[in-house]
Amino acid sequence: EMVGDLAGCYGECRAVDRGRGSQVESMASRGDSVSYRLLSCAVKCADLVPKILFCCLGYTFHKRALCFQGEPVDESSVKKMILTFEKRSYKNQELRIKFPDTPGRFMETELDLNDIIQEMHVIATMPDLYHLLVELNAVHSLLGLLSHENTDILSFKDVVDLLQELTDIDTLQESEEGAEVLIDSLLEGQVVALLVQNMERLDEQVKEEADGVYNTLAIIENMAEFRPGLCTEAAQQGLMQWLLKRIKAKIPFDANKLYCSEILAILLQNNDSTRELLGELDGIDVLLQQLSVFKRHNPATAEEQEMMENLFDALCSCLMLAANRDRFLRGEGLQLMNLMLREKKMSRTSALKVLDHGMIGPEGSDDCHKFVDILGLRTIFPLFMKTPKKMRKAGTVDKEHEEHVCSIIASCLRNLKAQQRTRLLSKFTENDCEKVDRLMELHFKYLEAVQLADKRIEGEKHDMVKRGEILDDVMEDEFYLRRLDAGLFVLQLLCYIMVEISNSGISQLQQRVHQILNLRGGSVKVVRHIMRENVNGSELDPDLLE
Repeated sequence: EMVGDLAGCYGECRAVDRGRGSQVESMASRGDSVSYRLLSCAVKCADLVPKILFCCLGYTFHKRALCFQGEPVDESSVKKMILTFEKRSYKNQELRIKFPDTPGRFMETELDLNDIIQEMHVIATMPDLYHLLVELNAVHSLLGLLSHENTDILSFKDVVDLLQELTDIDTLQESEEGAEVLIDSLLEGQVVALLVQNMERLDEQVKEEADGVYNTLAIIENMAEFRPGLCTEAAQQGLMQWLLKRIKAKIPFDANKLYCSEILAILLQNNDSTRELLGELDGIDVLLQQLSVFKRHNPATAEEQEMMENLFDALCSCLMLAANRDRFLRGEGLQLMNLMLREKKMSRTSALKVLDHGMIGPEGSDDCHKFVDILGLRTIFPLFMKTPKKMRKAGTVDKEHEEHVCSIIASCLRNLKAQQRTRLLSKFTENDCEKVDRLMELHFKYLEAVQLADKRIEGEKHDMVKRGEILDDVMEDEFYLRRLDAGLFVLQLLCYIMVEISNSGISQLQQRVHQILNLRGGSVKVVRHIMRENVNGSELDPDLLE
């Protein structure tokens, strides 16, 4: 792409001046990215003569850059570079104010400023010197240039590129002290608000400006990954509103929409403040509208599928906040998820996860009752009886599917009252209690898997004790996570469902549960032990164990 643009510029210049064209040809053969940035400005010029002028200046700068590369880069040279940048930035600003209607008077300062910004990319290789950018006021000046009037040369072609390199997560992690100083200075200068304002004025129909939006989002992602706590501040500085606006824009799917969905999911992760803000901005409706496209149609590409999953993840995060569950309910989110389960498209797996998040806990009571009212039991129990083959092909493991389905049924048993609860329990009596048979089949499946994991863990603990190693809390937590990964959480859900239906007052269900336990060599004591372990860290009612 770079060489193609250079070739286009070269061809037009050759048509007028073959001598200048040879210089462009030499630059194109080198593939010098710094020279390309200057030459790309020439392509945008209306007249041909300025293009030749820009090419000559670019070639001159190319030679200067090669000379600079031969110099040793140390603290002294970086200070000199930053001071040069400050001087050129001030001079450009001064001439722009003095001759606002005469671009020719300040064009040279634009190029000089562009030159030094390109040279400053070398600082991104030395994060331990980032403090110089702050101490010499360069960060403040760079942020000021984000609102530069000449967007073709500076705002999203050079300054954003430089900030992206400076905030690259791998670079930041090389020097935590330098990174902290830089991020603090950027946040103090309201960097996110400035970046959002600049994205607002860009036309993504123009490729260069669309690239500018993408690179801007990369800066935000870098900072959020290094310091997750800034997500709240970033969202409140207009980023959340811009992301929602961009996601719902009626334009063809592209890389920027995918990136927006990813940033949105990052902002909402483990953050009630951003979840509340999204709800207040009618973000739940935006997410549901965008996801409704996949109700009857699969994503066209892997990238579009990734965006769909990001939006589902964002919706699941939002439903962790009780207020958003009300918005989800009013926006007919339950109906949409239920339809997705019936349509059997790629969205079905994620729709199941959303239902799980929306119905779990006491806050999901209204959603559980509405789910029964819209005949959701007719949809969920066939999924309980058998994991669909299409889900396996889509890469969903049985455990993930069975966990969500069992969690939804357990939530319904916990939250439903009166007639809706009766309708749920009657499902277990249908067709000679076939759903109880399936329940017990899953119980023994996961019991065996957990017992096998427990046996391995006990063996490891025994070996550790023999070696004189201490079993601390960290190690115990690791062992517990391994038990969960083996299926302990699903087993706990299954035991809860067993206890609930056995204590429902329907003797037929209790008898069937005990009958299968006895036939398979199971034990009520084992169920009680699993339940007590769960009661210690969950919302299960201890009275059910009696």
